[in-house]
Amino acid sequence: MEEEKETEQNDQNTLESQPNSQPTPLSKNAQKKLLKQQKWEAKKAEKKAQVKEQKMKEAERKRKEWEERLSSCASEEERLKLIESRRELRKERMEKRAEEKEDKLQRLSKAKEFGQNIVIDLEFADLMTNSEIHSLVQQGLVSYDSIAKNFAVMCEMALLHLKEVDGYIAKTSDDCISLVSGLSIVDNRQIMYCYAVNRRCTSPSHLWLTGCRGEMENQLQRLPGFDKWIIEKESQSYIDALQDQKENLVYLTADSETVLDELDLKKIYIIGGLVDRNRWKGITMKKASEQGIQTAKLPIGSYLKMSSSQVLTVNQVVEILLKFVEIKDWKASFFEVIPQRKRGETDSEELQGVDGEDLENEDDASDKKKRCIEVRSTQ
Repeated sequence: MEEEKETEQNDQNTLESQPNSQPTPLSKNAQKKLLKQQKWEAKKAEKKAQVKEQKMKEAERKRKEWEERLSSCASEEERLKLIESRRELRKERMEKRAEEKEDKLQRLSKAKEFGQNIVIDLEFADLMTNSEIHSLVQQGLVSYDSIAKNFAVMCEMALLHLKEVDGYIAKTSDDCISLVSGLSIVDNRQIMYCYAVNRRCTSPSHLWLTGCRGEMENQLQRLPGFDKWIIEKESQSYIDALQDQKENLVYLTADSETVLDELDLKKIYIIGGLVDRNRWKGITMKKASEQGIQTAKLPIGSYLKMSSSQVLTVNQVVEILLKFVEIKDWKASFFEVIPQRKRGETDSEELQGVDGEDLENEDDASDKKKRCIEVRSTQ
């Protein structure tokens, strides 16, 4: 009898515990995001397989060409000479790569004393949705890629408060698990690409990583050779990490009354990374004012009349600054970077700022349209 009661009690406990053990169903919006991310992952895997197959075909083609060259040799002596010349050529390439690597390391070491300081402020994660953070991450990739297109430039990229982004991801994991895990990986790729591009620059930057703590630090440690990177790794935000240079901090914001005429190597220019969709107007100006740091805006109004919004994307602002460092010409820099549909050449007397719609990133190398980050930090 007691055994039957105990069995009934266990069954009841099992029934009561079942609802709690079932996962909370995803909302329709979350399901759409998850499906979209899964499609993106599938397409990415397919493209990766195609690239791998193409590389294998190219390697096979070169192997056959080499065998044909060997078989076409008239004598064994000629064949040996061909093999030896190939070995010498390979040796020269390896020596050249070693020299280039050493030069890069020396430039990176010297870059700690030189370079135009540029900071990307990523402390707005708690104000953005999943898709907006995804846009921020994607645009960051474009920004870093744009540096590679500007060879004789000096810059210092600082990725700030990345733990905020990682923290936001952790809080939203129930909404879109696949998307969240993807974002965490892409964040690390941004940093890896940034460092790789920085190493290739003729005049590399003094690179800073701030906000490196917790799970973000764990993820960074997984990157190949991270401990050997010639880079500054800080667990603080820019206001704390650069507190001894607070007087040199300049937040670029479209709401500033100060026009940026020249770039000062002593200054540290901050770009706000925020997909605000017009919800957070003036937030970067407010932040800078509360922190007691300087503000400025790009002199776009002196050279262009924007056809819609004067709010630029992060990668556009970065590329404009890099271009100006290279050619010292604002107008040419704007025309080089800002898409034709967003600008129009006119006299400075006719130029006034206008509000408009969000921008879409046209700088993506694959020509795919992606939602870009609106930067309240520049015109």
